[in-house]
Amino acid sequence: MSKNLLVELLVEELPPKSLKQLGASFAQLLADSLKAQGLIAHDATITPYATPRRLAVHIANVAAQAADQAVTQKLMPVKVGLDAQGQATPPLLKKLASLGADASVVPQLKRALDGKTETLFWDTTVTGIALTDGLQKALEEAIGKLPIPKVMTYQLADGWSSVNFVRPAHALTALHGADVVPVSVLGLQAGRETQGHRFEAKVNPIVLHNADSYAQQLSTEGAVIVSFAERHAEIVRQLDVAAAHEHLTPIDDDALLDEVTALVEHPNALVGQFDAEFLQVPQECLILTMKANQKYFPLLDANGKLANKFLLVSNIRPADPAQVIAGNERVVRSRLADAKFFFDQDRKKTLASRLPELDKVVYHNKAYTQGKRIHSVCAIAKMIGAQLGNSELADQAMKASELAKADLLTDMVGEFPELQGIMGRYYAQHEGLSDDVAFAIEDQYKPRFAGDELPRNPAGICLALADKLETLVIMFIIGEVPTGDKDPFALRRHALGVIRILIEKNLAHFELNQLIDQTYREILSITAIPNAQGVFLKLPPNLEELLLQLKKFVWERLVGYLREQGYTAQEVDAVLSLNPQHLSDIPKRLAAVRAFAALPEAVSLAAANKRVGNILKKTEGAIADAVNPDWLPEADEQALYQALQDIQPKTKKAFAAGDYTASLQLLATLKAPVDTFFDHVMVNVDDEKLRNNRLALLKQLHQTMNQIADLSKLAT
Repeated sequence: MSKNLLVELLVEELPPKSLKQLGASFAQLLADSLKAQGLIAHDATITPYATPRRLAVHIANVAAQAADQAVTQKLMPVKVGLDAQGQATPPLLKKLASLGADASVVPQLKRALDGKTETLFWDTTVTGIALTDGLQKALEEAIGKLPIPKVMTYQLADGWSSVNFVRPAHALTALHGADVVPVSVLGLQAGRETQGHRFEAKVNPIVLHNADSYAQQLSTEGAVIVSFAERHAEIVRQLDVAAAHEHLTPIDDDALLDEVTALVEHPNALVGQFDAEFLQVPQECLILTMKANQKYFPLLDANGKLANKFLLVSNIRPADPAQVIAGNERVVRSRLADAKFFFDQDRKKTLASRLPELDKVVYHNKAYTQGKRIHSVCAIAKMIGAQLGNSELADQAMKASELAKADLLTDMVGEFPELQGIMGRYYAQHEGLSDDVAFAIEDQYKPRFAGDELPRNPAGICLALADKLETLVIMFIIGEVPTGDKDPFALRRHALGVIRILIEKNLAHFELNQLIDQTYREILSITAIPNAQGVFLKLPPNLEELLLQLKKFVWERLVGYLREQGYTAQEVDAVLSLNPQHLSDIPKRLAAVRAFAALPEAVSLAAANKRVGNILKKTEGAIADAVNPDWLPEADEQALYQALQDIQPKTKKAFAAGDYTASLQLLATLKAPVDTFFDHVMVNVDDEKLRNNRLALLKQLHQTMNQIADLSKLAT
C-alpha cells in the first residue's frame, strides 16, 4: 500500500552557508536509497525542506513493502557444483544454504555458459524489503554521505554514548501517511512530534497529523516557512516591497540571500538607517561591512549610489519593530564607525611610504617577499606596456605596478581583504595620482571570477596580465602545480584571466608562449639579485619541463573557456590543432570553421582532408613544396592543380586580411576536382617522379585547406 512519506531531523542551528546544500543532499540521498530498494518509483515527487533547525523531505507514493523480484542467482561452475553422477557437491549445498535453500532445489538449477565456463544458475524470487527496514537503511546511508566538511561529536542523553553529526540532533520524525515508521538514528527514535519557531510558535511541540500536513502545520502552528525555496522567495518579495517604499533598490547578492534564508524561519524585512556622514567612506567598504558582518542588504539609489538606509531580515515579527530596528542601527553604527576610522587613518600615509614594509611580507616561502615581487611585476608590466602601446603606457604600467600591493598594509584591507585593489584605487586618487594609474591598481585582480569585468584601461590590462603571468610562472617554478581539485593559489583562475584578457581585449600583439617565456626572463633578471636577506630564488633543474607544463596548463584552460563559449569539441579541436599563438585570432577562426561546416561541400572536403593528411604522414622522406605541371599526365590531376592555382591567391589574400570566413568559403570550389582526383588518380605509383609530384600536389592542397584550422577534425 503506497502512502506519502515525511522524514525530519530536528537539530540545533545548522551552518547557514551549508544549509541549502545539506537540505538538497539529505532529500536526494534518502530518495535515491529508497529507489534502489524498490520502495518508490524513479519519477517519484521529492520535496526537500530545510530551515536553520531542521532537514526534512516529503516523498510521494512510498510503498509499505517493495514488490517481490525474480532474481537469477549465479552459483558456481557445473564441474564444481555437481559430481560425476550429477549430485550436489558440498560447496554447492553450502552456497544454497547461504541463500536460504537446500538440496531440494538442485533439480531446478539451470546450466548456461558464463564466458567459456558452463555454470549453474538458480531462478528464485526475493521478497521485497519492508519500509521500516528500507527507511532505516536509507537514513543511515543519507546521514553517512551528507556533505559535512566538519562533524561534531556529542553525547547522547544516556551520558555514555556519543555520535557524530553536523550539529546535535534532538528529534526524528518519520510518518508514512499517518503512521509512525519505527526507525532510529543518531540515538533518536522516530515519532510524530516536532518543534516550531523558538519564540513565535502557537503550539510546542507540534503533533503532526500525517506526512502531508507537515508544511501547513509548521506554518500555522509553528510560525515556520519550512521550504527553503519558499522562504527565499518570501524574503525577496519583502525586500522588494520595503525597498520600493523607500524608492531604493536592494543590492543584488544571491549568496547573501541564500545565507539569510538559512538564518531565519519566519522572515521579516525591516528598514534601518545610519548617519549620512558615513557616506564619505567609499561605498564598497560600507557595503562589505553591512553584508559580511551583519547580513544586511544595503540600498542603492537610481544611480547605483549607496543610500544611508539598509534592509535587515529579522526572525521575529513583533507588533512594534522599533526596538529591533534600533538595536540593529546601534550595531551597524559602530561597524561603520570602525570603517571610517580605518579609512581616515589609512589616508595619513601615502602608498609609496608603505612599500619598504612589503619587504617583510612573505609572498611564498619558496619564492620571495612581496617587496621583491613588486620588482618582477613592474618589469613584466613595463615589457607588456611597451609592446601594447608606447613608453608612456609602459611608464603608467610601471607606476601602477609599484603601488599595486601597497594597500595590503592598510588597516582597511587588513580588516576586509576583499577590498584589496579597491582601496588602493581610492588612496591613489586621494594622493592625486591619475585615474589611469588609480583604476589600474583596482583592476589588477580582474577578472576575479567567471563573468567578471576585465580591466578598463590599457595600464590596468598591463598590470593585470603582469600580475597573473608572474603568479603562474613563479608558482610553477617552485613546484606549486595544481593537482586534481586542489588549487590553493587559484592558478586556474589566473590562467583563465590571461586568456580572457588576450581574447576579449583583442590583444593581437601577443603570442601566448612567447609571453610566458618573456615573463620568465623578466623574473629571472630580477631574481638574479638577492633579497634583503641575501637569498636568491632557487631554480629547479627541470625548469624547461615546468615551463612546458605551464604552457600546457594554460592551453587546457583555453580549451575549457572556448567550450563554455558554445563551440563544439570538433570546432575547438580543429582550430587549436594548429597551435595558434595569437589568442585574439581564435574566435574569428572558430566562427569561420562553423560557417564552413554549414556548407554542403564541408563533409566531403573534411573527409578528403583527413585522407590527404594520412597519405602525407605515411610518406617517408621530405616532400617537395613545388609542383611541376609538366609531370601531371592525368587530366584530373591537372584539374586539381589548376583549381589550386586559381584559389590560392584568393585564400591567401583573405587570410592576410583576417577574413577567415571568406578564406574557408573559397574552398568549396575544390570539392569537384578533389573528388575526381581521388576517384581516378593513383598517388603511390611505382614511377618515383610521378609519385613525388603528386605528393607535392597533395601537400599544397593540405596547406591551402589548413591555414585556419585542421579541417580533418571535422570529419566524422
